Amino acid sequence: MPNRRDLLKLTALNAAFAAFADDKLPNSTRGPAQGKVTREAFGDNTVYFDGPTDQLSSMTAGSLRLKPGMEPHPPHQHPEEEIMVVTEGSGEILVDGKVTKVASGSMMYCGGNTVHGIRNTGKAPLLFYYYKWKK
Repeated sequence: MPNRRDLLKLTALNAAFAAFADDKLPNSTRGPAQGKVTREAFGDNTVYFDGPTDQLSSMTAGSLRLKPGMEPHPPHQHPEEEIMVVTEGSGEILVDGKVTKVASGSMMYCGGNTVHGIRNTGKAPLLFYYYKWKK
């Protein structure tokens, strides 16, 4: 039979798990003023959502205003799947060895662990929104 100390430990553990469950992303609508902005040499990155959801262990949604002639980093890969939606400017997106010219209205899907990257080849900023997630 558990003693009082064991019951207190169990209660504290249950409270900790409940607090962790509450850390999932909230249902909400966010504008640029509510995003977390990071100013980098290549452009401004805004993260609107970042954390677990009801169905995913991790989800990130944000935007990047990429300066002309720049790329945020060399082509890379990560475990998350990713979608990018270009809304302003022009550039090139590399996915799995294939380079595609992109402009406003272009969309990229990239499976997990697939090499990809983006570069602004225009004279104006290139704005794109990105969404990454893991089960």
